[in-house]
Amino acid sequence: MTIKGWRVPMMASLIVWLVLWEIVGRTGAVFLIPPVTGIIEAGLRLVQTGTWQQATVDTLRSYGMGMALAIAIGVPLGVLMGRSKPADKLLGMWVNLFVSAPLSALVPVLMILFGIGEKTVVATVFLFAVWIIALDTRAGILHVPKSLEEMGRSYLASPVQLYGKIILWAALPEILAGIRLGLIRGVKGVVIGQLLVSIIGYGALFELYSRSFDMEHFWAITFMLFAAAMVLSSIVEAFEKRIEYYAGAR
Repeated sequence: MTIKGWRVPMMASLIVWLVLWEIVGRTGAVFLIPPVTGIIEAGLRLVQTGTWQQATVDTLRSYGMGMALAIAIGVPLGVLMGRSKPADKLLGMWVNLFVSAPLSALVPVLMILFGIGEKTVVATVFLFAVWIIALDTRAGILHVPKSLEEMGRSYLASPVQLYGKIILWAALPEILAGIRLGLIRGVKGVVIGQLLVSIIGYGALFELYSRSFDMEHFWAITFMLFAAAMVLSSIVEAFEKRIEYYAGAR
């Protein structure tokens, strides 16, 4: 954004909102909104506790397993939908349904299937992330030019070489975009899963601080999750920029 010839960085908007938050918090008008400085101090104290460290380990483990499953299943599913019209017609409706459906309503069903524990959280992360990964992968496969495939076949490329060296590389920009969106949705999934299970990870901390009205620690956990989602998104976005030439060549 540019104002009167001066380029204003995007972080300026965040700083403005944090300053407004600090002012509102110091007035004490809304007890749910403590000052930002108090939230930061609470966060610094929190990260030194064993409770937070164990909760972080539990959350990262559930998130990592759920995302690994989502990528391992979502990418092949998207390739199948992009390469096979019968599979696209059969699966496309269900994938689009789950992308737009309120998946948090399914968590109680997952609790019945997997019990109250980490398996339910892993399944929640998987459900939140896998569908968008599959859809974006499908879009990337559909955008692969036929001329690239014909070139590969003319050089007697095997099916493994055709997919591994041509099709997947040509679809890589969309695949990474889907993974980036899946990572963000996965953060939402792990929080919702742990909140409803309420006995492990950050969900237990959210439950503890909300019941005791400890809003400084509550918002400190929330800010950490927002920051984690932004960092993960930025990392994948950096990879996307490094392979933009594939889309350009395409």
